[in-house]
Amino acid sequence: MYGFLRPFVFCLDPERAHGLSLWALKSGLVSGAGPVRDPVLGQKIWDLEFPNPIGLAAGFDKDVQVPLQALSLGFGFVEVGSITPKPQPGNPLPRLFRLAADKAAINRNGFNSGGMDLAATRLAALPVHRAGPVGVNLGKNKYTEDAAADYVAGIAELGAYANYLVVNVSSPNTPGLRALQGRAPLAELLRAVKAAIAKLDRHLPLLLKVAPDLTDDDKRDIAAVAIDEAIDGLIATNTTIARPDDLIDPQRTETGGLSGRPLMTSSTAVLADLYRMTEGRLPLVGVGGVSSAADAYAKIRAGASLVQLYTAMIYEGPHLVAGVNRGLAELLKRDGFANVSEAVGADL
Repeated sequence: MYGFLRPFVFCLDPERAHGLSLWALKSGLVSGAGPVRDPVLGQKIWDLEFPNPIGLAAGFDKDVQVPLQALSLGFGFVEVGSITPKPQPGNPLPRLFRLAADKAAINRNGFNSGGMDLAATRLAALPVHRAGPVGVNLGKNKYTEDAAADYVAGIAELGAYANYLVVNVSSPNTPGLRALQGRAPLAELLRAVKAAIAKLDRHLPLLLKVAPDLTDDDKRDIAAVAIDEAIDGLIATNTTIARPDDLIDPQRTETGGLSGRPLMTSSTAVLADLYRMTEGRLPLVGVGGVSSAADAYAKIRAGASLVQLYTAMIYEGPHLVAGVNRGLAELLKRDGFANVSEAVGADL
């Protein structure tokens, strides 16, 4: 059905098409049978039950409009956001571009967000028992000088409703944000964030989302801080500011973060490096370029306990999620793994 509709969808501006997809999910025009479940795919991580390891990456549902509907498509978990404390419009339009020839996208959204008050209202309305975990990805407002204060505010407002929290310091579209990945500022930020979580009086896993555009020293610093500060996981990676030489779509020169198929190789390399540098001591989430079961399996064998996707759905449609899960289960069984957790880091 999506193959038939895609030419019409692609006639729309990408941001308008995205809004249409949210409306279709919210209206029940697009639905599924719920998260794909197979014993080989299910895991318990951070005391959370994941029916399968394939999640919806942040960026699709920025303002908590359709987390339950997204789970119904087959995802094992959903991450909403990035959510900023105050509402902000983001960067001027146009700011989202399809690179159809490359099965990719470029965005320079700039954390367009309805703000944490709106997100809190919608998260509070969700049932406590959900088909899969719902994580909350936190960002900072563009003109906030004290970044830690924004993340702390987000935790205080949204922490009661999240199954896990993500500190996003890796978007390329907020000035100065990626500088927070440096060893000293990152350690300071994570200490403030952990202190805020401690005030919630509940166990709440804390993850850090990092960029693909890191030097080896950057990765070593991030791995060391993650271990030293005892956070619960890393998400590798966000979009890239790099432009691979083999991009062919005319819109490849647009400014912003590149996502989709061209990110698969570089993001998986960063993932594998972080797995080695952390010695497999904390769960990693692999994201970037996943469009098939083989891609998801490659992320897992490179060190990912969980995998996220988003851009590929623009080109393949919502049925992709169930297909990736079914294919992943077949690959795991083919290779003699009784559970996906046994395959994590198998290539390293």
